[in-house]
Amino acid sequence: TTKDATVGMQQAKLYADCLEAALGRRPLIYGTNGYQHWLWDDLMYPSRSVQGFHTKDELELLIQRRTTRSHLADVPINTTIVERTYQERAIRRIAHHFEVDNRRKALLVMATGTGKTRTAIALSDLLLRANWAKRILFLADRRSLVKQATREFAKFLPEVAPVNLLTDRHAEGRIYMSTHATMLNLINEGMGKEHRFGVGHFDLVIIDEAHRSVFRKYKAIFDHFDSLLVGLTATPREEIDRNTYDLFDLQQGVPTDAYPLGEAVADGYLVPPR
Repeated sequence: TTKDATVGMQQAKLYADCLEAALGRRPLIYGTNGYQHWLWDDLMYPSRSVQGFHTKDELELLIQRRTTRSHLADVPINTTIVERTYQERAIRRIAHHFEVDNRRKALLVMATGTGKTRTAIALSDLLLRANWAKRILFLADRRSLVKQATREFAKFLPEVAPVNLLTDRHAEGRIYMSTHATMLNLINEGMGKEHRFGVGHFDLVIIDEAHRSVFRKYKAIFDHFDSLLVGLTATPREEIDRNTYDLFDLQQGVPTDAYPLGEAVADGYLVPPR
């Protein structure tokens, strides 16, 4: 426990080389000192800090995805969900951020009324069809927003049937909706035993109103899940605090994509405030 968890990674890589030579398939690599855990899928991403170990099924899925997932640029966006060019641009930028830049966190800044939720639904649909995601979590900070988002997801992705964890904690599905507080309680309930919401349960976590200072209180959720992370906010990029950019590993003032109020007014989608 006195050693850094990354010290043994080179030794673990040698084990992985031997296992791959013997069995014909490269395993995932973990490094740990008992407190810190690092996961390294050296065919896909740099090593990253995780809160614990994935289940056998989750490890199997991560290995399969190396060969079964599609190139996101080749998968069409569902234009019955989003039909505006700036929404499609945002989805393509996030996809490029994930696949080409090998980044795992993205922040989308869109003015209120320009369709953040619809954009998130179309992005979810793209990742599900491309086999980048099996289960998705959508988090909002108020019950009314969770209810509203559940309706929207059900309307545009009826075949996926979203699960609202506020009203049904035990339902199973592919897209789960929750408040931060409810999800934190569900994570804490399962600590120390086999838990349905383990570190690898979700492949994508979407945070609505991602600029809020809830991160000080709820950052444990984003630390817990080893997933792709997408934040949505309507707050102008220059007003978002440094902590939010830090959470998404982004340069201050530079979100993954932005569609500000002024641009939306100029394009005729919104009217200026009076």
